[in-house]
Amino acid sequence: MDRLRIDKWLWAARFYKTRSLATEEIDKGRVAINGQDVKPAREVKVGDTVSMRREGLTRTVRVLGLSDMRGPAPVAQQLYEETAESLAERQKALEQRRFAREPALAIEHGRPTKRGRRDLEEAQRAGWGDRWSASIDDETPKR
Repeated sequence: MDRLRIDKWLWAARFYKTRSLATEEIDKGRVAINGQDVKPAREVKVGDTVSMRREGLTRTVRVLGLSDMRGPAPVAQQLYEETAESLAERQKALEQRRFAREPALAIEHGRPTKRGRRDLEEAQRAGWGDRWSASIDDETPKR
């Protein structure tokens, strides 16, 4: 076997869990062979360079072997070799994620906690909801 469909190779090399997921990503234009956008039926051969965009990161690998069967991860890793630039970019992204702020700290208001909800219910029962409101429609304030 000297050529294989790109969707089948991506599945066999364990970049995607199913062939249909690989096909969807290819159709969205997130996979390129030797710098050219491809279709799922495009054939890949040993020595080609495959670029994949996933989760905001471009991964570039060189094809070392072909297999149309999905095997264990150690066997799948022998089908490709990641380029030095791709490895450096992944390492840089890992460092940025490690030192980034916790996303949950940016949330100021959200769903109240159980204690906060009880405080709100207590305030409403104590007459907080009975306050008068001066609105345009009302001529007399409520008491």
